[in-house]
Amino acid sequence: MQQNYYAVIMAGGVGSRFWPVSTTQFPKQFHDMLGKGDSLLQRTFKRLSTLIPKENILIATNAIYKELVLEQLPECTEKQLLLEPAMRNTAPCILYAALKIQQKDPNAVMVVAPSDHWIDNEQEFINNIQTAFNACEKEDILMTLGIQPNSPNTGYGYIKFENDDSEIKKVINFTEKPDLETATKFVESGDYVWNAGIFIWSVKSIVNAFENYLPEMNTLFCEGNNAYNTNLEDDFISNNYQKAENISIDYGIMQKAKNIYTLPVEFGWNDLGTWSSLHEKLEKDEDNNAVVNAKTIFNDSSGNMVSTTKYKHVVIQGLEDFIVVEKEDVLLICPKKNEQDIKQIVSQVKEKFGKDLV
Repeated sequence: MQQNYYAVIMAGGVGSRFWPVSTTQFPKQFHDMLGKGDSLLQRTFKRLSTLIPKENILIATNAIYKELVLEQLPECTEKQLLLEPAMRNTAPCILYAALKIQQKDPNAVMVVAPSDHWIDNEQEFINNIQTAFNACEKEDILMTLGIQPNSPNTGYGYIKFENDDSEIKKVINFTEKPDLETATKFVESGDYVWNAGIFIWSVKSIVNAFENYLPEMNTLFCEGNNAYNTNLEDDFISNNYQKAENISIDYGIMQKAKNIYTLPVEFGWNDLGTWSSLHEKLEKDEDNNAVVNAKTIFNDSSGNMVSTTKYKHVVIQGLEDFIVVEKEDVLLICPKKNEQDIKQIVSQVKEKFGKDLV
């Protein structure tokens, strides 16, 4: 393994669209959402560790999840945790990670990956990361993996690229979650990929980008250069992190910089953002019903997503395209077509039953 290869796993989200399984105290990245034996975080760590030394994989998460991360990833030390004392979106976290890595290894290249995505062909994913690393070691570029779209999905951002013969494509622009008509045109053109939020660059290139496009944030975090990887780091972050602008890496850097490239890829990707997206990835019966953990009987029912605590016996009669989720003292029954309302439902539950359930 190359010792100058690094990874940052983003594991700080709450995943409220997966309520009631995903809660503030125990978000979806720490769950075995597909019933495969590993949590999404564990699966992501294992995947990246086939290319990147385990000690070079950093976990960025909220400070309240420190013990959860260490419990699920016993091979990690506390030095590998980037504990965010406040929620400030992705740009501050990525800059913090890049400066911490640069202080240790100025020649490092790094991948930033979400903790909660599903990837079918893990070897192809690793091959793609290797291709991106090779490019970023040679050139001053910022890269993202672009997922070849298989439908005009309106839930993803799109990346337009220069469609030439090169393997790595120059990015023209980004479009945030278009309407169906626009998404259909994008897919039909062949010049667009989905933005999966998987980024690759050298630490030198990304720090230069922050200097150019988010100079105030860069100045703030560079004040800690003498603290990173020492016993002064925690105090510096605790005192300064919340001062950073709340902005994503997409808005702060990727949509402004001129040296953005994408590698179009196909490795069976799903962002597992909703119960319906989970339904897509699971094995289904002849009536398109998918189940996690439960022992089920389906009568005159199709297209349902059922998730329960282990070995719960469930009988579904006459339901079509519903989400049925049970967790201890909570039961959610919701039509799939209305799953965008789950965030609102969570607010109602918090107001009526208390925050312990969310």
